Amino acid sequence: MGLGHADEPLLRLTWTDRVTGAHGYLVVHSLVSGLATGGTRMRSGCTLSEVEDLARGMAAKTATFDLPVGGAKGGIDFDPKHPGARGVLTRFCQAMRPWLDDHWVTAEDLGVPQHLIDEVFAELGLGQSYHAAIRRSADAERTLRRVHAGLSAPVPGGLLLGDVIGGYGVAQACLGVASAWEWSPHDTTVAVQGIGTMGGGAAWYLHEAGMRIVAVADAAGTLYDPEGLDVPALLEARDHYGEIDRTRVPDHVRRLPRSAVLATEADLLVPAAISYALTPDNSYDVRASAVVEAANAATTPEAEAMLAGRGIPVIPDFVANAGAAAWAWWLILGQVGADPTDSFVKLRAEMQAKVALLLSAWNAGRVPPRKTALEFVTARDLAESSLDQVLTIP
Repeated sequence: MGLGHADEPLLRLTWTDRVTGAHGYLVVHSLVSGLATGGTRMRSGCTLSEVEDLARGMAAKTATFDLPVGGAKGGIDFDPKHPGARGVLTRFCQAMRPWLDDHWVTAEDLGVPQHLIDEVFAELGLGQSYHAAIRRSADAERTLRRVHAGLSAPVPGGLLLGDVIGGYGVAQACLGVASAWEWSPHDTTVAVQGIGTMGGGAAWYLHEAGMRIVAVADAAGTLYDPEGLDVPALLEARDHYGEIDRTRVPDHVRRLPRSAVLATEADLLVPAAISYALTPDNSYDVRASAVVEAANAATTPEAEAMLAGRGIPVIPDFVANAGAAAWAWWLILGQVGADPTDSFVKLRAEMQAKVALLLSAWNAGRVPPRKTALEFVTARDLAESSLDQVLTIP
């Protein structure tokens, strides 16, 4: 039985690593068809309350895109750059194995790339991080082959579909905003905070669509060029941790403090790095016309209300960055396969339609996009009993 998304989560679990003393957390907000989905993140300072917020957001994502699963999240309070990080992740997954075997479908998140969590799952004999769903399939081997083929399908730019689909979804959310406001993509400017998997993918596809990316920020600071940054070159200059090698950045590109990206004069601001990036303390620095949340919980409720008061809508994370989660389940369920075109077409149509609905309500009566989007969740809650059944995966 699924739980209402405003209710207490179904499960809060805290784990202590016997080797390092690190703490890890699993929060299952809701189960639908006996399953919940949500990534596993690793960062110093990760808290149980943070993971609980993210699990609630995952439940909203699955409801918004009508996925037949509930929401969950994993988090580990540990530096992902530490030499012992992989060992901590392995021991966390081993401890979570009862949930990973039967109920929790996880994937990459902040500090945990997909290839790493898949390697850990393989070491534990679980095959792939979507294991709990794949094992329910009528033909698990065939489903696993379909998942691997989809994740590893090559796309333009030398990357893989599984690595870019989330960023592509964010880009489509941005293009949906432009369409709703009748902006030409070629006349639209964007600032992106974070240049990792999500932010980098969004920047790539927005650049491809003709939008001008005027600022990007990584851990080392903000790079700014009002004429537009060379996004492909910047992405090529990233290191293993998603930071841009400044020696490969042209001299005319301005180097600014990391926080400067939030105050960049641009049509769209895409926070794609950390949770709670926009707060009451910095929301008045925002000069964009709209915020598109690529990071989970990128805007605090107070900051979002302050932005709305200034006429700046926020496209919430559980819509804008839900592309990766939605696509993963379309792949598992056989609704898309290894052809990237099919995935791009389906996600573009779904994302732009949802953003159009959100901004229609905003344009008509300044209804915050989050309020409109939560109506999807409420409708799912009311109909959830129809989903309390065994999920069939081809």
